Amino acid sequence: MVCFKGFGRSEFPILTFPHCATSFPDSINGNVAAAIPLPPEFNNMRIQLKNLIAIFFAIVCSLPVLAGVEPLSAIKGKVVTNDGSPAAYVTVQLKEKNRGGMTNEKGEFVFRKLNAGRYTVQVYLIGYKKVEKEVELKDDEIVSVNIQLEATHAELQEVVVNGERNKYKVDKVSGSLRLQTPILEVPQNIQVVSSTVLADQQVFDVVDGITRNVSGATRTGHWDNQYANIRMRGSKIPAFRNGMNIEQSWGPTAEDASMIERIEFVKGPAGFMLAAGEPGGFYNVVTKKPTGMTRSSVNLSMGSFSTYRAALDFDGKLSKDGKLLYRLNLAGQQKDFFTKYNYNNRYVIAPVLKYLFDEKTSVTLEYTYQASKYLGNGNYTFSRKKLLDEDIKNDFFYQDPSLEPSTLKDHSAYLYFDHEFNDKWKAHAQVAYFNFAMEGSSMWLSSIELNGDMKRYVSQGDEAGENRFGQFSVSGEEYTGSVRHRILAGVDMGNKKFWGDFRTLKNDIRLAGGEIFNVYNPKYGIPFDSMPKLDRSRSVRQRAANSAYISSVNYASAYVQDELGFFNNTLRLSLAGRFTHATMTGRDRATDKVDDVFSPRVGLSYSIDKNTSTYALYDQSFVPVTGVDSSGNAFDPVKGNDIEFGIKRDWFNGRLSTSATVYQIKRVNDKVNTGLFDSRGQAVMIQLGETTTKGIEIDINGEITPGLNVTVNYALTDSKISRESPTIVDETKKTVGNITPNTAKHITNAWLNYRLINGKLKGFGVSGGIQWQAERAVGTTKTANIPNYFRVDGGLNYQLGKYNVGFVVNNLLDDRKLLTQATLAANAAGYYTYIVEARRNFRISIGYRF
Repeated sequence: MVCFKGFGRSEFPILTFPHCATSFPDSINGNVAAAIPLPPEFNNMRIQLKNLIAIFFAIVCSLPVLAGVEPLSAIKGKVVTNDGSPAAYVTVQLKEKNRGGMTNEKGEFVFRKLNAGRYTVQVYLIGYKKVEKEVELKDDEIVSVNIQLEATHAELQEVVVNGERNKYKVDKVSGSLRLQTPILEVPQNIQVVSSTVLADQQVFDVVDGITRNVSGATRTGHWDNQYANIRMRGSKIPAFRNGMNIEQSWGPTAEDASMIERIEFVKGPAGFMLAAGEPGGFYNVVTKKPTGMTRSSVNLSMGSFSTYRAALDFDGKLSKDGKLLYRLNLAGQQKDFFTKYNYNNRYVIAPVLKYLFDEKTSVTLEYTYQASKYLGNGNYTFSRKKLLDEDIKNDFFYQDPSLEPSTLKDHSAYLYFDHEFNDKWKAHAQVAYFNFAMEGSSMWLSSIELNGDMKRYVSQGDEAGENRFGQFSVSGEEYTGSVRHRILAGVDMGNKKFWGDFRTLKNDIRLAGGEIFNVYNPKYGIPFDSMPKLDRSRSVRQRAANSAYISSVNYASAYVQDELGFFNNTLRLSLAGRFTHATMTGRDRATDKVDDVFSPRVGLSYSIDKNTSTYALYDQSFVPVTGVDSSGNAFDPVKGNDIEFGIKRDWFNGRLSTSATVYQIKRVNDKVNTGLFDSRGQAVMIQLGETTTKGIEIDINGEITPGLNVTVNYALTDSKISRESPTIVDETKKTVGNITPNTAKHITNAWLNYRLINGKLKGFGVSGGIQWQAERAVGTTKTANIPNYFRVDGGLNYQLGKYNVGFVVNNLLDDRKLLTQATLAANAAGYYTYIVEARRNFRISIGYRF
């Protein structure tokens, strides 16, 4: 229950919880378990959850009672377009005070701490008439105004053509990141890739080159049919979806572009989001939700390597009163790879329902089903001689079409609840359930000779995963004197389970007549009776019990943050902390591990002027680690801390944003593969002592001149092993000073799209971009050891009214040596493993909005 005192001269809204002073509600004391059966894995977490929620409510209930603080007058309101839809991120100004701001995603705005008097609220949006509304304000009065924009007939066509202008720049993070502060003022480097950018680059999924839009981000090509494997600031970063950490095993399944509204890259630890995560940061996929506007679109695409794709997006209202909204995204794709016989066909169904109880309360139900069928688990090339062996063709496929195709089925469901107590305080709760299953087989090599003869074996390729998550947060804004407080507090918990069966089924599998496969003269067609039979008489969960591919991670955490604003909010100090209890369970008790970790966070941000801010940040993070070392000891969690400084600036009336960051991250206990195997055939893993990553990041996003949108970035990443693991005693195996594996010291990306907005060719555009990576390293090395990467893409596009056409050519220079992943031979008897990108290829898309 939430109560409010009156809003008068000597009273202030006070958030109260009637159970705070006595006991918690029965649902917290455990009666909820009687009403709602909980999974067995949550039973051992009830006490921890009860304690965490007790801490959370104690924090909330101890917020200072601010009676006696003299409030000032305020003007709040909402801006809508002529069809009644919220006008998000529209410029709103107070003419007399020369104060300005932007509406939020709901079209709402507020000007606080005003003296009594007459004010003029001005609202301006390209394609609409300028609106001015006069407001008479009395002492300690809050006046609400509603403003409706009216499109000008002369500019309607211009609005349609340029409806996507200035969408490369995003000013605020999504609600799933919980932050109330604009990106310009957040003491952290956050970069957002909008759906407009994805459409211009004709991106089909998360695997499809999104890292080019963010400084320092790279992708390691492995299991390209399923997983993104994105790295940043010296480590692999976890994947989030709608604010929840869904990272598991090699997953999650790469999200299809049809369901993506935006992708947010958060650099460095982020205590406001993470129960446990890498210090390098994370990326958050925000899925499409109902907007309340009736609109739909269809896009058809085709391209090289037998690529055919269709995507439908329906957005609208299901009830006349506009309270029941829906969003439905559908996509189907047939796509062959540039390697022979390999393919990946998929389809996506993503319905969302949202019900608005009133203006302040809503509930949203979201379900997503992704299914794919593919042949090979990777586009690898192998050579005994060297990387990029020119005697092996670009279309080389090391597996065989006689393999059973693999199928992947991924289900996810979210339930969201949002409530606004008043114009200052709101609460958000969400629960999610994920279930994915893969069935198939895979092929790998056991040895390769200098003449190219390669022995292969076939393995089972089954896995399953099940994740459950729950989050609750409350956020609001209050004043103590002239100090503004933006308060965020929350609890989140989760359980992740994984099972895998990757048993070897048959060694030395050969072609007809016993002929061995040769990489320089590959032949295909293994006799059907030579292929092993896949036994699925027992579930993968039972089969995984006899392997190392079984794990369970449970976590629960509580978090509180206060962003204090001084000197009319020009100086902002963020103080925060998170306590996390995590339990890892493996195949036996030796792999069990319990971690209790407190992670502090301190951030400072200062606005030099309304368009420029600087910041400093100190933050910590940790990652629970499953498994044991060669001595049977459970691994310690990966821990990291980040210190960084940065400056951000908006240009050209907010159309273009720039940011520059310097940082240092220290990371301990990173788990790495030694390349050795134990008596059970399992890879021997060790933990490094410490890696230190220092870097510089520069990002530029937005509109330079009308019609010219750009995203340009550069990153210097100097990541090295700085302290030896205590398990390494052999001097010949010392690694201090070596480059952290899978890093590139220099990364530069650029993408430009220019569209004519006037004249006879209005709506015609041209786009192009580059990707460059230099001084790249894999494995254990003190110097760069794989070739640099340089790729050029370009295309043409046309947009007029409801129609748009796009044509993109990737790898314009037809470079067939673009490495996305590599491993080097450990000794003379070893071999090189690498993945190259596709040769020159094209995509063309046709879209219609209705």
